[in-house]
Amino acid sequence: MNISIIQTELHWESSSKNIEMFDEKIDCIKGDVDIIVLPEMFTTGFTMSPENLAEEWPGESVKWMQQKAKSKGSAIAGSIIIEEDSKYFNRLVFAHPDGKLEHYDKRHLFRMSGEHKYYDEGQQRVVVTYKDFRILLLVCYDLRFPVWSRNRNDYDMILIVANFPELRRYAWNTLLPARAIENQCYVAACNRVGVDGNGVNYTGDSQIIDPQGKIIALANPNEYQIVSANINIQEVINFRRSFPAHLDADGFIIQ
Repeated sequence: MNISIIQTELHWESSSKNIEMFDEKIDCIKGDVDIIVLPEMFTTGFTMSPENLAEEWPGESVKWMQQKAKSKGSAIAGSIIIEEDSKYFNRLVFAHPDGKLEHYDKRHLFRMSGEHKYYDEGQQRVVVTYKDFRILLLVCYDLRFPVWSRNRNDYDMILIVANFPELRRYAWNTLLPARAIENQCYVAACNRVGVDGNGVNYTGDSQIIDPQGKIIALANPNEYQIVSANINIQEVINFRRSFPAHLDADGFIIQ
């Protein structure tokens, strides 16, 4: 499976400008690609103004993702602000090329920026099946909570989108390979770059990691870049067979 991650700056709270930008950047990806990954809140940046920016489900941005996935022949994943049942969600959308939509609402809301005051937390852990891979969907702060992302032998890759700031760059670059190692899975992580409307700087460090924790594709920090890698489900299967650490894992019950 070929994965491409778009690491870029975002236009602050401007859905139209961001959609136009990503439309062009996706068209720049040449060759066959199975999944294209966009950052967290790719239409707005990490904003605490959902009342002004939220879209209904499925809104114009989601419909654009469907259209673009179909025309490109690639799945497209990224999170946007959604209003549903009078609640706001930071929703990671996975648009299949055939028009099918799947989504995950961010579970762990970043209280240090007040996200928990403006958005509702997701209640369901979501694994998407696409081609040969079972893919766990996560958003940014979820990365810090290993029980939530614990592999129950039900996924082969973590796909995570983020606005993870430079201030916590060390945590980002440490926890990503840790999640790959402990869960014996691939990790595809898309982070943004640039400065947002609150003056927060992001270095990116978008990357793809193999099941042993080795980085196989890494974006340059502070730069717009599309990074790609080919991953193989057989590598996951073979590694788990040769080193079946999951058989000795402790059990957790998630309420």
